[in-house]
Amino acid sequence: MQPLIDNARSFGQRPEEFAQLAAGQSPQVLFITCSDSRVVPALITGARPGELFELRTAGNIVPPYASEHPTSEAATIEYAVEVLGVSDIVVCGHSHCGAVGALVRGDDLDAVPAVRDWLSHATPRPTGAAEDPEVAEGVQAHVLTQLLRLRSYPFIEKKLKERQLTLHGWYYEVHKGAVRAHSAETDAFEAL
Repeated sequence: MQPLIDNARSFGQRPEEFAQLAAGQSPQVLFITCSDSRVVPALITGARPGELFELRTAGNIVPPYASEHPTSEAATIEYAVEVLGVSDIVVCGHSHCGAVGALVRGDDLDAVPAVRDWLSHATPRPTGAAEDPEVAEGVQAHVLTQLLRLRSYPFIEKKLKERQLTLHGWYYEVHKGAVRAHSAETDAFEAL
């Protein structure tokens, strides 16, 4: 913890670098990814403060849209699209994902009921090779499912029809630092 505290102390000693951020934010991209500490959107993309609007959830799950019972995730997505006017949304899954791996293997999650109940939003359950530590096939299928889920949000469907929004599926390989993007033409995740 101490190195983090030391960095936080020195970080605030450069106010001139951050003064313009007080005027507001205008990110062009909503980046939806896993809460996993190995996945750092700004590091992966090279984004500076104010350039990415981030939503991090266990297993990069986009919950079903329900206006009568909104979730924090739905509110974040709505704010990014309707208020900030992002033009792109990236759903980024990653190799070695514990959440997707648990789903693929069918792990018993009764000891962590909040995790179990959250992961129930990952329907249909991703499939893949249970013995694959990267869980590549399962994660990639899961990313595509989350993109479909986003399309069910009424305000996203509207922006897509108006060609004001583009959705992207990414797969980050934590063991290589490489990113693959889903190609609609080949229906495969290919190197950027």
